[in-house]
Amino acid sequence: MKLQKLGGIAALIEALAYIVGFAVLLVFLSPEHVDTMSQFDKLTFKVENLIILQLWYLFIYVVFGIVLVVLATALYERMKLYAPSTLSIASVLAFIWSGMVISSGMVASIGLGKVAGIYETNPEQALLIWEVVEIIQDAIGGGVEVVGGIWILLISWVALKNTVLPRVVSFVGLIAGAAGILTIIPVFGELGAIFGLGQIFWFIFLGVYMLRHENSRTG
Repeated sequence: MKLQKLGGIAALIEALAYIVGFAVLLVFLSPEHVDTMSQFDKLTFKVENLIILQLWYLFIYVVFGIVLVVLATALYERMKLYAPSTLSIASVLAFIWSGMVISSGMVASIGLGKVAGIYETNPEQALLIWEVVEIIQDAIGGGVEVVGGIWILLISWVALKNTVLPRVVSFVGLIAGAAGILTIIPVFGELGAIFGLGQIFWFIFLGVYMLRHENSRTG
């Protein structure tokens, strides 16, 4: 299978990871009155839904990070003639982001499994450990999206400047990338939702285009 087709499939998997992530969060992992629940009750809920959460973490983080490498490589090959230096930097950032996302997912999945075992005998200690796990997971890749934001912004800027991709793909990427970068500022942390939603559309548009124009280097 050609790299561009693999890249298109990878982009659609990325979009699916976000869709599944939001859907599972809203439908299955949001108990009633979650805003009024204590931290202990929230941990109890997580332990009771351990398997679902671990599979969720593995898909939206680990699978996402793995296929990101394929997509980043395909985009580099597709666009490298136009801005090789910029795209080399973008690719390195994509690989760093991939490692961060995979690490974040593994920390959350394995951490929750360990915490669930401790919870049965010492709930208080389990809560303390889980709070530490959440801090580490957020710091690695769950809370700040600046690395991914810069990658998407660079790709979209080069694509727009050289008409490598349709303009709508580039504009959506610029918006999503800017939102991701701004999450590094604490007061703009909520822009992570815009980054995620923007990426869904960006990945879908990008994936469909790459599958339809697998041999094309221009938009």
